[in-house]
Amino acid sequence: MTRLFTLAAKARCAMAFAALTALTFILMSTYSSQASAEGYKVRAGDVLQIEVLEDPTLNRAALVDPAGRISVPQGGTIKASGLSVDAIASIISESLASNFAAPPSVFVSLQNIAQSTSSAASTPATISVFVIGEANKAGRLDLEPGTTVMQIFAEMGGFTKFAATKRIQLRRTDAKTNAETVVTLSYPAIEAGTSTKGNTQLQDGDVLIIPQRKLFE
Repeated sequence: MTRLFTLAAKARCAMAFAALTALTFILMSTYSSQASAEGYKVRAGDVLQIEVLEDPTLNRAALVDPAGRISVPQGGTIKASGLSVDAIASIISESLASNFAAPPSVFVSLQNIAQSTSSAASTPATISVFVIGEANKAGRLDLEPGTTVMQIFAEMGGFTKFAATKRIQLRRTDAKTNAETVVTLSYPAIEAGTSTKGNTQLQDGDVLIIPQRKLFE
């Protein structure tokens, strides 16, 4: 009789655990259903909620960094941008599989969505170009994106009588590498049409240096 009672108790425990597992699965599936149903693709700046059924200590909120990645303990760095939450859950499960007897049950949902920005907003309304030296209007000039070298010559009102117009420098610094590129411009050649550098489009942060001409230059 005691043995039968023990077996019955074990059976009830197993059924209760199975029911709890099923309930958890339903709740987590519902939690992420909106993102899955809409086919939303994760972007940098989103915050994901990660749940690992077999090990709750791995549950956490993960911010998608500017490179589109998230960091998962015991799973390493995972590419998330451009993927659905279901796809990310599968990748996390695979990355954690070596820590479990079988691939764990992982659920991913959107906790916060990065603020949307329109394509118009992502394009700056103006760019700032800095003019130094013998220009009639030196200093910072706020220009429309796409402004060319020839157009900025007009914006700054031309050159002073002391300008070395054959030795103008356009200096541009790469924001990532901090490397500087220097391009020499000759206004007479641009004006005569023998140089196409006047069509060069300026970028935000460009510096235009107009040196003073030397004696007899």
